[in-house]
Amino acid sequence: MKINEFDFELPAGRIARFPADKRGNSKLMVVDRKTGNIFHHIFDEIVDVLPDDSFLVVNRSKVVPAKLFGNVNGKIIELLIIKVSDGEVEVFGLPAKKLKIGTIIEFENKLNAEVIGIGDKGKRILKFNCNYEKILSLGYAPLPPYIKRKYDEAKQNRAYDLERYQTLYSKELGSIAAPTAGLHFSEKNLAELKKKKEIIELVLHVGTATFQTILVDDIEEHRMGKEFITITSKNSEKIYDLKKDKKLTAVGTTSVRSLETYALQKDKVENFSSEIFIYPGFEFKMVDRLITNFHLPKSSLFILVSAFAGLELMQKAYRIAIEKNYNFFSYGDAMLIL
Repeated sequence: MKINEFDFELPAGRIARFPADKRGNSKLMVVDRKTGNIFHHIFDEIVDVLPDDSFLVVNRSKVVPAKLFGNVNGKIIELLIIKVSDGEVEVFGLPAKKLKIGTIIEFENKLNAEVIGIGDKGKRILKFNCNYEKILSLGYAPLPPYIKRKYDEAKQNRAYDLERYQTLYSKELGSIAAPTAGLHFSEKNLAELKKKKEIIELVLHVGTATFQTILVDDIEEHRMGKEFITITSKNSEKIYDLKKDKKLTAVGTTSVRSLETYALQKDKVENFSSEIFIYPGFEFKMVDRLITNFHLPKSSLFILVSAFAGLELMQKAYRIAIEKNYNFFSYGDAMLIL
């Protein structure tokens, strides 16, 4: 299939720059794969909308405050931390042209970093004058570029974004982007769900693989980067036991990739990596239902949901979402695919 088959026009006003006023207040589109019918709810109604024979699997990875704002000769520099190794920090830098070898980036509280290496696509290696904990104390929520938080607005909303760009059930620090389907769960709807349904946790630390641009025309030639996943043997046993008479609802595409990679393993180990790319024609072995957000055109995430629900049905659902003023992307509204 060609990448252009997964393109669509999205008015700029449909890209959410802020989430719903409260968790659970976002819109929820329900898509029935068998009938093609589409229904409209708010997310708090997920407790009643989700069929009785459901159980949920969520990604409990916690988002690192991985975005930094620094200063080079009076100019604001944006950095996204990708990896830390042996005291060196790999980042994406913007604008990268300002970050030559030897450049000193200044931060608050007299912290600074020197550019000691240059990689491709805006990557830089930095050496800080402090430890990693102090670096993160300066951090902002790593919101995607399309949310367009410039420095002043990001600083004003720093505490708000650090709280809202994190699921309530996050536990293990490691992601540089949120598993955004989980952002809609509130204390109220989570408590109600737990009374009626099992909720099982896994961990996939979101890295650059999740949002890398697909640069090939034929999607089968695309290669995902490596992601690291944990599914404990206890939770694996629960999942397989529940699947005997219940339907697995994956919360988010990260949970889908984790579960479907696990299903393909011959030896079921707790800690494993995945480079799985799910596109139409993929045979799902674990996931029966899916809670997800509305994704970028031509992205691996939109391709995944099209593999799960069918491209034609997803194109229809997205057209209706645009017509009915659903909000898109990380801080946007939700979809439940039955």
